[in-house]
Amino acid sequence: MITATSLTFPKINHGFFTRQGGHSKGLFSSLNCGLGSGDDVAVVTQNRAHAAASLGVANTHLVSTYQIHSADVVVVDAPFSERPKADGMVTATSGIALGILTADCGSVLFADEKAGVIGACHAGWKGALAGVTDSVIVAMEKLGAQRENIAAAVGPTISQAAYEVGSEFLKAFVDADLNNQKYFNSSLKSDHYMFDLPRYLVDRLGASGLNSVQDLALCTYEDEEWFFSYRRATHRNEKDYGRLISTIVLRDD
Repeated sequence: MITATSLTFPKINHGFFTRQGGHSKGLFSSLNCGLGSGDDVAVVTQNRAHAAASLGVANTHLVSTYQIHSADVVVVDAPFSERPKADGMVTATSGIALGILTADCGSVLFADEKAGVIGACHAGWKGALAGVTDSVIVAMEKLGAQRENIAAAVGPTISQAAYEVGSEFLKAFVDADLNNQKYFNSSLKSDHYMFDLPRYLVDRLGASGLNSVQDLALCTYEDEEWFFSYRRATHRNEKDYGRLISTIVLRDD
């Protein structure tokens, strides 16, 4: 479990979990926390229980959504009976751990310790461009947070050196804002580009007026020992891949 200095508060626990320390085998080895993967559900549940225990909460109180690459955010005040379709969560309720699943996309955790409000989001390129981070901040403010008091951290994410995209991808970002051109470098492959998702997220968060923004600067694609990667699995023609979990919780003690 990796922690961010920007989110280190007495009343808040958080962690960007690696793939190490779990019970899964093969392609999912070992801390696969993705219920949507092809892994054994009982083993995934055991892995999630390990992550929850590391944060001091019961497995039933580690919640995650059905992620759809959107800017949609839900307010959580109790564990879900059924996962809602959304990519962001916020809460002011202690003892509920917000869990984000990734395997190259960005996971962003947020905290306003003064207000006792936390948030989390899954930020792939679609959600990032659509403004999922902005949506989380607004939702936190509705619960009493103030953006000038919010700290955020971007967890392990695919780096620009490993993230090749097509011209239609570049067009989507430039159509939204001409300044987004700076997040793309030319690729060795014709009409392709290398996209810097972590930098885009950090800059967008920074422009939101937060108290602090930290990028852990860890690449999921390049570090196979510690992280799952959808793109690495795709390049190897592997049939499936594990999911990392990033979590944050307000302490209830």
